[in-house]
Formats: sequence, C-alpha cells, structure tokens
Amino acid sequence: MNRVSIRILPVFFFLLFYVSVSEDEQVKRSLVGFMDRLAAGNVQRDKSWGWNMTSDPCKDKWLGVSCDSQSKSVKKVVLERLNLTGVLDIGSACRASSLSVLSLNENNVVGSISEEMGYCRHLTHLYLSGNQISGYLPESLKQLGDLKRFDVSDNNLSGKVPDISGISGLITFLAQNNELSGEVPNLDFSNLQQFNISNNNFSGPIPDVKGRFSADSFSGNPGLCGELVSRPCPPSTRKSGDSSAKHFAMYSGYAAVGLIAMLFIAFKLVSKMKPKQDTIAVEANTSRLSNKTSSTSNESKITENKSEYSISSVESGAALSSLIVLTSSTVQGLRFEDLLRAPAELLGKGKHGSLYKVMLDNGATTLAVKRIREWNITSEELKRRMQRLDQARHPNVLAPVAFYCSRQEKLLVYEYQPNGSLFRLLHGSESGQAFEWESRLNVAAIVAEALAFMHGELGEDGIAHGNLKSTNILFNQNMDPGISEYGLMVFQHQSFDLQSDNISNNAYGSFKADIYGFGVILLELLTRKPVQANGIDLARWVHSVVTEEWTVEVFDKALISQGASEERMLNLLQIALKCINLNPYERPNMNQVALMINTLKDEEDRSSSDP
Repeated sequence: MNRVSIRILPVFFFLLFYVSVSEDEQVKRSLVGFMDRLAAGNVQRDKSWGWNMTSDPCKDKWLGVSCDSQSKSVKKVVLERLNLTGVLDIGSACRASSLSVLSLNENNVVGSISEEMGYCRHLTHLYLSGNQISGYLPESLKQLGDLKRFDVSDNNLSGKVPDISGISGLITFLAQNNELSGEVPNLDFSNLQQFNISNNNFSGPIPDVKGRFSADSFSGNPGLCGELVSRPCPPSTRKSGDSSAKHFAMYSGYAAVGLIAMLFIAFKLVSKMKPKQDTIAVEANTSRLSNKTSSTSNESKITENKSEYSISSVESGAALSSLIVLTSSTVQGLRFEDLLRAPAELLGKGKHGSLYKVMLDNGATTLAVKRIREWNITSEELKRRMQRLDQARHPNVLAPVAFYCSRQEKLLVYEYQPNGSLFRLLHGSESGQAFEWESRLNVAAIVAEALAFMHGELGEDGIAHGNLKSTNILFNQNMDPGISEYGLMVFQHQSFDLQSDNISNNAYGSFKADIYGFGVILLELLTRKPVQANGIDLARWVHSVVTEEWTVEVFDKALISQGASEERMLNLLQIALKCINLNPYERPNMNQVALMINTLKDEEDRSSSDP
C-alpha cells in the first residue's frame, strides 16, 4: 500500500503543477486577447511591449502591467495615452481575478462595458475616461464591492446608472460629458471626494450632497432641479400623499430663493453700470490742509462719485507727511499725497482688504498698495513690525517699501511684481503654458530658503508669515519668485506685544502653520490642482491616493509626459506630506525642509548636466 502511494505521489504533483500552469496560461491567453482587440493593429509593438504567449506578464514586464510582490499575479493594467483605437473587451481583462487597477484613460477605444465586468471582483480603480465607449453601464457594476474610484467621463455612454449604493467605499464617481439619463445615482455623498455628472441627460431632484459639491458637478443637465441649481422641482417629481402640502411649501421656498437670487444679481448688474473712478482718493478736512487747491481737487473727485476703486475715509485732519518710507531707493521722497493723486487699478479684493496697482510719474514707477481693514494694531506696533521686517531682508521676500497708519486706514506699499502669482501660473487662464519640472523644483527651493531665513531672523519676535499660499508667491520681471505679505496676518487674529516673552505658544502655531501652507504649495506644484475645487480638499485627496498605494495618480500628467524624474517627484511628495502632518509637533522646521529640497535640486542639477 505504501509503495502504491509512493508511486502515485509524483503523478499527483505533476498533475497539480500542470493544472497550475494551465490556469496561468488561460489568464495569459485572455490578457493577450484583450490587448489584441484593444490595439487592433494600429500600434507598432516591439519586443519591449510584451503581451504575447511567449513571455510572462510579471517576469518580463509587459507594458503597463504591474504585479504583486511575488511577481505571480497581475494587479494593475495601466495603458494611458497610447492611441489605442480597438475594442474594449473588459471580460478578458477580468480573467485576471487579482486585477485591482484598470486604466485606459485618453485613448480612442470603442465598444461597450459588458456584464463580464462583474468578474473583476477585486477591482478598486477603473479609469476609462477620454475614449469612445458607448452603450449602457452594466448591472454587474453593483457586484464590485471593493471599488473606490470610478471614472468613465468623456465617452458616449447612455442609459441609467445601475443602483450602486451598496458600494460603500466609493470615493470617486466621474461620469461627466456622456449621455447618461435617469435620476442622480444613489451614493453616499458624505464619503465621496470626487463627483461629477455634468453634461448628461439626468433628470429629477438633486439629492442632499452634504455641502461637499457645487452646482458645477451637476451643470448641463436641464432636467435636474433643486436648490443647488436654483431650479425648483415641480410637485410632480415627488410622490403624492399626505406630505404633499409639506412638499409644496418646500418647493415654494426654492422658488423664493431663486427669485431673491435673481433680484440680487439684477441689483449687482445695475450697480456695476455706474461709472468707476480710477484714482486712490481721500476725504479730508480742507481747512487742515496746507494746499487748499489740491485738497479741493481731491475732495471734488470723491464727492462726485465714490467707487470700489477708491480708498476713502481717512480721518479728518490726517497729515500728508504721515507716510513712512523705509529703506528703499525706489520710493525715496514718496509722499502720501502722491499715492492719492496717482491713477490706480483695483487688482483684487480679499477677506481682509484690497490690493491696488498704482502708477506714479506717468507710469515710470509702479507700486502695489495693500489697503487693510479692521487691523487691530496701534501705529507704534505697526511701526515696530514694519521696521523689523525691513531689517530682516531677503531678496525673495517682498518687504514693504512704505506704510501709512491712522485710526481708520492702514496702507502698505510694495514694489509691483509684473508676472503675477504662482496660483495664476498653475491654475489661471494661462495654465496651459509650459511649467516644467526643473522650474517648479527651483520655485520650491527658493521659497523654502527664503521662508527658512525669515523664520530664523524673526523667530524670537514671533513674526511668521501667517497666510502662506500660492497667491502670495509673486514673480518679478525675471520670473524670480518672492514671498509677499509676510507677517501681516498675525495681527488679524491677535496683537502681540513684541517686547514681551508671552508669545511662544501663538507664535509657535503660526510658524507651524507656515510649514503646513508651504506643504500645500508643494502639492500644487506636483499636482497642478487647486487647493479647493468642487468641494475637494487637495491635502485630503493626496492623502487618500497615497494611502491606496496609487501614488503616481497624484502627479501632474504634464510632468510625466516631460520625462520628469519620478523618483525625485516622489521624494518631493514625501517632503510635502511631512509638512502637512496633522500633528504640528511632528512637522519639520523650515531649515530641515529647505535642506531636503536643496538636496533634491542638487540631484536634479547633476542629472541634467550628465552627458
């Protein structure tokens, strides 16, 4: 009996091995078939492409394929921007039962998403954006219980979205620019981080989105109604019953809100039709001014028409010599009345004041004047702070060249930076322009060094930036970055006695807040995504993507297409994540951050200089 068992064992192991290999061969055959239909002969494949029966998807590194740590099972298939024009056979791809990520973004794939998608039971990320896929979304979609990110935007899909409310972990649902119809998908909006169904044919009421998404996520669907799109839902869109009176009252409320909104918009339009004044003007008591002629001229401009382009309400009797000019050759001899008479252009209004572009001497000198409201600081405190900032000078920190302080007005004068902000460069109307990796890394290094210098110089004074963000990184004529508005925001929250030692806790928090703000700027440089968009917080989004081990999704696609070093981008991302640590005590200081970024920059410089 034992002999028989011994003889059978080799046969058993042979059959076991054969079945195992046979299973792997079936998966490989399905994947090869998937690619054959997907490429459809329009892509020239060389030996490095793989995707054939004579090689192994894991060991031979097929194009776009990633496997598990044992190099046995296919985990990810990422085939983006390869000009694939064939037919989608998702059933064949799903024969790889361990597949967790499938991305075919920005190709020209046709076909439909078949019910065989239900085979992809372990799928967490499905990206099919920017293709020509048509047909309905399959009912088997509801079987993908592990799905987290779903993007089928920019296709030709139609029909209703299946009930996928059972997919509790879904955090991305993007289906904009299709022809989908029916009601808005029943999703857990409190859990979603990305959601967009704009430009489809959805109809009916918009559900409660927990305040996480704006009307932009639903625009382009004329059949949708609700408070979010300022379009009241008719009673017929709800079931009639005992609560019909309640529903009618609610819909009437929607109508009232819409009417009020329309009246408000009409009022604003009428207001903007009034002529605007293009000078910085001031109301003053003419009997207190030495030059009655010029005073009368200024006063007449204000009484003729006050506008959003005017700086007014300086208290009666203000002395024109009260403008304090700091150590700057640009504005030596500048007087307060020079600012009042000069043509001005409103650049923007913020929470704490307005910013003006002021042109002196027929445009020979251009300044930026920051007018700050409700700044709880005495003239002596402001003077001490401005002089301290003037002493701690750094070439990449924009210090005020002059300032004015009265009971009602606080004006700060800066040299005008003609090339806008980092925010505008990344996200503005010219966001399509080239902004290569080396330039972004250079901006990060310069800002980090400047901020580290200021923290070191002003640490004992407790003067941090207080409001560091990409709109406060400005570029001069040579496109050199400079930090603007350093040290202004602290007084918006409290007034420190600079001679006192009782500032350590508040000051410490302000410095750590600067580090967090700088970390967010690094994320903007890496992703080219705004800090807030459609209810999505950039820092939270990056954290979620990195946690899911799908880090490459974070980076700006333009950087990847330029051939930027993925290793150095990952290193900069790690620095950013350290800066935005939710525990401020675990964040590095700016000296450490600057050192880490400069090390990366040195590596980049050596790499670019190698033959």
